[in-house]
Amino acid sequence: MNVLQVKELTKKFGDFAAVDKLSLTVREGEIFGLLGSNGAGKSTTIHMIASLLLPTKGEIRILEKDISKNRSFAKRNLGIVPQDLAIYEDMSAYENVSFFAGLYGLRGSELRAKTEEALEFVGLSDKAKHYPKTFSGGMKRRLNIACAIAHKPKLIIMDEPTVGIDPQSRNYILASVRKLNEMGCTIIYTSHYMEEVEEICTRIAIMDHGKVIAEGTKEQLKATITDVKDIRIELRALVQGESRAWKAIPGVRSVVTEENLLRIQSDASVDNLNRILRLLMEEGNEIRAVEELEPNLETVFLTLTGRTLRD
Repeated sequence: MNVLQVKELTKKFGDFAAVDKLSLTVREGEIFGLLGSNGAGKSTTIHMIASLLLPTKGEIRILEKDISKNRSFAKRNLGIVPQDLAIYEDMSAYENVSFFAGLYGLRGSELRAKTEEALEFVGLSDKAKHYPKTFSGGMKRRLNIACAIAHKPKLIIMDEPTVGIDPQSRNYILASVRKLNEMGCTIIYTSHYMEEVEEICTRIAIMDHGKVIAEGTKEQLKATITDVKDIRIELRALVQGESRAWKAIPGVRSVVTEENLLRIQSDASVDNLNRILRLLMEEGNEIRAVEELEPNLETVFLTLTGRTLRD
């Protein structure tokens, strides 16, 4: 079964198309990665799926039903874990989950039971009477998830659920995503941490300029760029040279600077590493480490969009 179908979805703000005739399908049981740099249209798409924003054109179907004609049905079957925390600092953890679960129509003993189940799932049962203002960032993120899953939705959208938290909390949340999936939830997952997407997503779509420009498993996406190699060079401190100098080196496609790290994409068939290193040394750079990487999801993203995921 298709849990989500988006057809020719368009959202315009004046003359600007934030989302431009976008189509995608998420099948039951998937952890579907949705990737895009800032401004790619990812957040606008999520807001339309969640009925927080009306599309200019196009159709969105959840569990085969058009959400424009079945809003209550879509609401009951959809859970949203937003990037910006949607919790109330002056309500207890229990009160937060109970409040949001109540918005989905849960009442009485069912509301109490599912509130307790959600808190237990995210490991906050012992903090049920505590207030989020006393919680760590990771605990707040886990409470955010509890508020989205208490009503047992079929489809959960997790928008940057691990942003700004420590590695231990991140691992806990990733394990929770897998467990939710094993319990029968279909998940749309967005992240600026490419390694998370590679680790947990069964299929991935890459967005750019409001469109899906590539879609498939990570293996399928990597297979599209077998002609590209990714070279990473760590410098003690970057001495910025003339950008024109890179263009003189055969095979170099792009150069991205991240503090003291250079990421260079080049034609795989061209042996140009020595010329690249010579240029850097001639410009006065001190080289600390050099690595040629096999194509990964980050390489795919950079090749297709010309930008890193955090741009």
